[in-house]
Formats: sequence, C-alpha cells, structure tokens
Amino acid sequence: MITIKTALCKNSTRVMLLGSGELGKEIAIECQRMGMEVIAVDRYSNAPAMHVAHRQHIIDMLNAKELERCITIEQPNFIVPEIESIDTNTLVKLEKNGYRVVPSAYAVHTTMNRKLIRHLTSKILRIPTSKYQFASNYQEAKKNVKNLGFPCIIKPIMSSSGKGQSFINHENEIDVAWEKSQKYGRVQKQEVIIEKYIPFDFEFTLLAVSSVDGIHFCLPIGHFQENGDYKSSWQPQKMSVDVLKKAKKISKKIISQLGGHGVFGVEFFVYKEKIIFSEISPRPHDTGMVTLISQDLSEFALHVRAFLGIPINKINHYGPSSSAVLFGKNLYGNSISFSNLEIIKKNQQIRIFSKPKIYGFRRLGVLLDRSKTVQESILNSQNTANKIFIQT
Repeated sequence: MITIKTALCKNSTRVMLLGSGELGKEIAIECQRMGMEVIAVDRYSNAPAMHVAHRQHIIDMLNAKELERCITIEQPNFIVPEIESIDTNTLVKLEKNGYRVVPSAYAVHTTMNRKLIRHLTSKILRIPTSKYQFASNYQEAKKNVKNLGFPCIIKPIMSSSGKGQSFINHENEIDVAWEKSQKYGRVQKQEVIIEKYIPFDFEFTLLAVSSVDGIHFCLPIGHFQENGDYKSSWQPQKMSVDVLKKAKKISKKIISQLGGHGVFGVEFFVYKEKIIFSEISPRPHDTGMVTLISQDLSEFALHVRAFLGIPINKINHYGPSSSAVLFGKNLYGNSISFSNLEIIKKNQQIRIFSKPKIYGFRRLGVLLDRSKTVQESILNSQNTANKIFIQT
C-alpha cells in the first residue's frame, strides 16, 4: 500500500531536489500535485524549482560535507538528483544508511561519469558505442586524438549540457579543446573522453520508465543539438521497427544493471540502420520537455509515479509534437522580460523558466507545439519561438 503524508504535516513525505533548474521545477510541480513536501537545493538563489518548493537550500553540492549536512537536516524520504554537479559518492554512502536515492545511488554515480558508463556499456554489456579513448593530461590527449583520427570530440568525463565539449578537425585545435575541457569540467585536473565522430543519419532520445510494473517506453524523441546543448526536439522520431526494437533492448539491458525506479533518458545515434549508444541520464531529459504537450503523463509525472511505486500501465500519446528552446543571447542582467506572447497559437504552449539572471547566453524557456505532422510542428514551434522577444 502506497501512503503519502501531505506537505507540512507531522512527518510529511519529503522530496529533496538536488538541482533546481527547469527540469527540477516540473518535477517539483508533479510532487506538489501528489501532496508531498518539496525541498529545492541548488548553488544559487531563486532557481526555477525554488519558486514552487516549500523550502530551499543554497549549497555547493560538490562539497561532500555540505551535501551530507543538508540531507541530514531535512531527512527526505526521496532524494532526486536533477543535475550532474553532485558529489555522488555521498549519495552512495547515504543510500547505504537508509536514504532513498532516485532512481538509485549506483545509477546516479555511474551515469554521471562518462568513464564508468562506457566501461559498463561497452566492456561489460558489449553494447555498440563510438570508438573512444581517455586521457588524463594534455600530452595523452594529443596522442589519443591522433590514434583515433579526425574529426573527433573531446569531453570532460564529468560535465553537463555540452559544457567543456569541443569538436575538432585539425591538430592545431587540440590546445583550445583541452583548455575548454579543463575549464568547464566538474573537477580540477579533469580527465577527458575522446570520441571518434560518427556521421550519423539522426540521433534520438528514448525515454524509458522503470517502474513496479516493468519498463515502459515513450515514443522516440528526435532532437537537434548545438555544442552539446539541445535546441529543439520532436516526437515521434521516424525510424524502422528494427532500429526501435534494438534501442529498447539495449535500454532494458542498461537499466536492469543500474537499478531503481524512475525515468531514464537514453541517447542513440543511427547510422545506416546501425544503432550506436551515446549516453544515458538517470532522470527526465531536457529533450523530453516535448512530453509536456505530447503525452497524457509527461516525463516528469512518469518520474514521480515511478519512484513512488505507482504502476505506469499505459502511456497515451496525443500526436505529433515538438519543442523549441527560447534562448537569451548576448543579454546581461537580472531583469528578464518576454514580449509578443500574443502570437502563441491555441495548439501551442509556453514554459518560461524564470531564471533569475543571464550573463550572455542562457536557456530561458521552451515553446511547445502539437500539429498534424512532425514536420509541421517543428516549423510552427520554431517560427513562434523566433518571434518572441526576450530582453533585459
């Protein structure tokens, strides 16, 4: 029997979000709908999820002592990581002491480190990935880039949303790529992964929900990224039955190893009908924002239902849908405004994240559209997004 003690009552059911961005905000809203008490944690004040949470903490989540102290004070029933910049060793330790980490501390610790997840997928599970090498210093990186050949991609083994990632075509670009990886990685003296570039036909995200009644899948989500950060996504992504079948099989294989209940965002490349595993996130995925308009239960609602132990049963899809990110570009300040919103059509929705500041470039919202075809939806969402004015 599932029991929830409602928010602010004695011994209420508490959820702590580690990371309070736009994804955390939607998770917080779904937790509120289930009557739970929400505690939002991030490194800066007035993060999006803090606007809808009961309480907030501003800490450095990479600091093990600060993180453990915060969790010990609040005694949450569920710890829900939303970002990568967390001391995951602390989560592993606390889970052994009885805390519930979503989906599991092992899943969070493994997937947030590109070296660990590559070892699990390519070495242990024998799942196809791009060719890759690791490097712990500049000279080793230079050597391994030459071994793999151009073009290739250099990434910190621990980073988020494309931070520290570089696409390189020539040897003279290695210096800048190395410096970038060290600047934006999660830790000092950051080890990197060097991946051989795959000239893929398309890439997609498969949202998998691990729950008490098995593993369920949303329709595949196609997406376009730039510098590792998503710009637009659409659902469903067209592909052969065989490719989708293989993607589901690989996803089940990985998730069964990682364990726990919740949403996993599994990313794939497809090249000449061959499917290649890219990455996996143990939480709702940014490209999955499209599910806010495309499904009866968004990826955020599915995540909360799954970790609460509520069966998923069937996921109902409404039809071809898309999302287009609203970016603030070359803007600086802490007073952000949106105008020309009257152009939004009745088959469209907007989510403004309400981030408190911008320093040059930041993801500030998303425009959602549902149309007759995927192509029409992508065009409509991007056209509307481009006409919305963002100012400081």
